[in-house]
Amino acid sequence: MSHVLVVGRQGQVARALSQVAWPAGIQLSCLGREAIDLADPSAAHTAVLSLRPDLVVNAAAFTAVDLAESEREAAFAINRDGAGALARVSAELGIPLIHLSTDYVFDGRKSGAYVEQDPVNPLSVYGASKEAGEQAIRAALPAHLILRTSWVYAPEGRNFVLSMLARASQAGELRIVDDQQGCPTAAAEIARAIGAVAARLLAGNGVFGTFHFCGAGSTSWHGFARAIFELSGGPQPRLKAIPSSEYPTPARRPANSVLDAGKFHRLYGVAARPWRESLADCLAEIAARRPGAMRETGA
Repeated sequence: MSHVLVVGRQGQVARALSQVAWPAGIQLSCLGREAIDLADPSAAHTAVLSLRPDLVVNAAAFTAVDLAESEREAAFAINRDGAGALARVSAELGIPLIHLSTDYVFDGRKSGAYVEQDPVNPLSVYGASKEAGEQAIRAALPAHLILRTSWVYAPEGRNFVLSMLARASQAGELRIVDDQQGCPTAAAEIARAIGAVAARLLAGNGVFGTFHFCGAGSTSWHGFARAIFELSGGPQPRLKAIPSSEYPTPARRPANSVLDAGKFHRLYGVAARPWRESLADCLAEIAARRPGAMRETGA
């Protein structure tokens, strides 16, 4: 029996990992901040060392993009130093590490989809802290797999899908940014990909390095919002497409964060479904979990 330790318990991907079907012979434990606090790298190192897992999945991070601008030290402590601590303890135990990263390591100036070898140039503290975490992992542990993803959503947690549904009943129109392009990605799809990677790594025939994985296809935040309301099956609020300049935020976002996931598909044989298909499944799950919720929000 192989023991896979997921660092993180309440996040969208961590929850999805606890719900996905894992191959026989894998025992999963998801531990939250009370057990493994990445803000305290020394304590996190000690905690993982005592558990002696066969593989670590880091699904924990400081993900509040705008808050990171004013809490730089906290973002770097978790996203860089915490990630580095997991890499070092994994090296000490002689085990692999799967680490989640982000499309926000790029500056968005490329005209096409980003591939893994494209130069990084994060625009925000969050992006910089995640990129620094990638560097820390590469420096400490050759047996790593960094999985960059984008625009993550799930039936629970804090994400764009739930935010849109909550705002659906508000009077007036919803003004949504239309000049940022990305790939909406369901947490369940990421969990499925990580499960496939973990099985290969534990079997000793995996491939290490940096990979991209995201929902197939791309859209803008405005297009994402429109799809949410169309697929929810209820009345649609009025949506107005606006430029980023009309919706200023503390953190700058890349205008283009579309990822090319072809390398992951070629080497691991896993491709995400079209993002609208995954979104439809997520909306159906939200409706099933909260009967009447769609009607109550007007969605």
